[in-house]
Amino acid sequence: MSHPISRYPVPELKDLPEDIRARILETQEKAGFVPNVFLTLAHRPAEWRAFFAYHDALMLKENSGLTKGDREMIVVAVSGRNHCIYCVVAHGAILRIYEKKPLVADQVATNHLKADITPRQRAMCDFAVKVTEESYRIGDEDFATLRGHGFSDEDVWDIGAIAAFFGLSNRMANMIGMRPNDEFYLMGRVPKEKK
Repeated sequence: MSHPISRYPVPELKDLPEDIRARILETQEKAGFVPNVFLTLAHRPAEWRAFFAYHDALMLKENSGLTKGDREMIVVAVSGRNHCIYCVVAHGAILRIYEKKPLVADQVATNHLKADITPRQRAMCDFAVKVTEESYRIGDEDFATLRGHGFSDEDVWDIGAIAAFFGLSNRMANMIGMRPNDEFYLMGRVPKEKK
């Protein structure tokens, strides 16, 4: 039984603008499949470009105090709070791979306070969740706590920006009914088959 990946029409790859098609094919080459987010958001090409430009600026940033695993952990913590199955499943897979921990994504998505993560990561997730749920309560003490764990003010900006961006992403995914790719469910849980 085939389930739709969006409530909205999903364009054919051949019908997409060349820049979007090229990025999707590049992603397919690396991952072995096309994550559904690339296809579903292509319903609106101008918004697709803006979304992925900001995504890349946050998630692929170099010279940062956040690791790739930290960034994915923020996404999973926020997405769990926002009940976004697409982002929990997709970014959970990436988190498991970066952290080399098959259980961490489920723990962080459900309750980061009980997850097997470091105190530094817990403080990072606490702040990301506060940005998600109570950003109006953020104060100097939050910055002081994060500084105490070795985060710079620029790192705190990154944590907050990732949390805020994925708040938007989670809401879009939930609204359009974006379905996670089946491939994501096992990634990072079972060893890769050697070819």
